[in-house]
Amino acid sequence: MSKCICNKAVASFKTLSHVCIGNLWVFEDLLPEEKAALASSAIRKGYKKGDLIFIQGEAADKMFLLKAGCIKISKISKDGNEAILDIRKTGDFLGEQIFWEDFKYPGTAICMQDSYICGFDKAGFEKMILENPRIGLVVIKNLSKHIEFLNSRASCSILGDLKNKLYELLLNLGGEYNNSSNNFIEIDFPISHEELGFLIGAHRVSITKAMNLLKKTGLIRKEGRNLFVCKTNTVSNHLEH
Repeated sequence: MSKCICNKAVASFKTLSHVCIGNLWVFEDLLPEEKAALASSAIRKGYKKGDLIFIQGEAADKMFLLKAGCIKISKISKDGNEAILDIRKTGDFLGEQIFWEDFKYPGTAICMQDSYICGFDKAGFEKMILENPRIGLVVIKNLSKHIEFLNSRASCSILGDLKNKLYELLLNLGGEYNNSSNNFIEIDFPISHEELGFLIGAHRVSITKAMNLLKKTGLIRKEGRNLFVCKTNTVSNHLEH
């Protein structure tokens, strides 16, 4: 079994995601030698806080695993207002859109912290597919499965009240990116109520009310600028009250 080589490629980051690009869902069922081909062909690059990875309207030509750091994806409207589309953390995958012709990035990706990526540009990936055609067949199969999953998830997205949605969002933002303390995940990067509202489609005032309710239930707590999210297995019981 091939091993991730990112740890040897970079020493400036103390902690990198344990996930290797060859183990992402889009490459599921590849043979060990095919995963090794992926790892050896991948481009690895570091970014500083505030650096842009891609810009809204550019042709989508990057596919990568975020090995370390945090990225905000936002969209600027015609009147100049910013809407937060997503926040990606260590271990997240971006850029499957490169498999579609003429796809343009719907938003701009900017590093919220120093970040490190491992992935491919479109030309490099297509070259590798020509040299390893079975990888292309596996990718097509996995993309089809992923589309089916997204359709299923979309049908369930209208369920649950704002408290539930906000809690799940905060839990996801914490994820494996930040440190865990006992039964809590720490979110140690700044995110405003307005940005949270953009992420789940709610007004800032509503987010503030939902945050206060979550604090009362003990599912979240704030210490200084950092937020702590409870990982309890009895979330549903808390959220019902």
